[in-house]
Amino acid sequence: PAPGLLQVVKQCVRVPVFVMIRPRGGDFLYSDREVEVMKADIRLAKLHGADGLVFGALTEDGRIDTELCTALLAVCRPLPVTFHRAFDMVHDPLVALETLISLGFERVLTSGCDSSALEGLSLIKRLAEQAKGRIVVVPGGGITERNLQRILEGSTASEFHCSARSARDSAMKFRNPNVAMGASFSAPEYSIKVADVAKVRTLNAIAKNIL
Repeated sequence: PAPGLLQVVKQCVRVPVFVMIRPRGGDFLYSDREVEVMKADIRLAKLHGADGLVFGALTEDGRIDTELCTALLAVCRPLPVTFHRAFDMVHDPLVALETLISLGFERVLTSGCDSSALEGLSLIKRLAEQAKGRIVVVPGGGITERNLQRILEGSTASEFHCSARSARDSAMKFRNPNVAMGASFSAPEYSIKVADVAKVRTLNAIAKNIL
C-alpha cells in the first residue's frame, strides 16, 4: 500500500496492520533495484505505523533467498515479519519451512503449495505438525465461509487468511465502453472489489466457534 492508505487504515482500525512489501507482480526473484525499493518501502511502512511486515523472496532454483531475507529482516526490526505465499513456489516446502524458522520469521502464509488451501490441506497440516509452534502456519488461498471450518479443522491452524471481498458496481453514471485503463477482462473498469463486512463477520463467527 501507499503510505497514504496505511495512514488512513491505521486511523480506522484497532487491529494490528501488517504491510505487504511487493514491488511488482510476477515471480519472487528480485533485481538489485527492486531490493532497493523493498527496503525503502519497509522504512516508509515503519514510519507510518505498520505493526508488522510481509514479504517473500526466492532464488532462481526455487529456494528461500536467505541472503536477501536476512537483509530485509534487518530493516524490518523490531517488527514481526510474515513470509507470504512465495512459499507456495518453493522446490521443497519442508526444507523451506526450516529455513524460515532459522531466519526468524514469525508466520508463513501458504495454500499448501496447491491452487487453494483446501487443495493443499494435507501439506498445510504436515507443515503445522513440523513447525511445532516454532512458526505460525497460516492457511490462505480460496478460503470462504463455505470451506473455512473444514480448513481449520483439517489443518489444526489457529489463524487463517482470506480476502473476504465482493464486487461493488461503480457509482459512475457516464461510462465509456471503448476505453480500458490497463485492466484485464476479469477486472472490468466499472466494478470495484471491496472488503465485505458481512463475510468478515461470518468468517469470524465460524473461526471463533472452532478456535
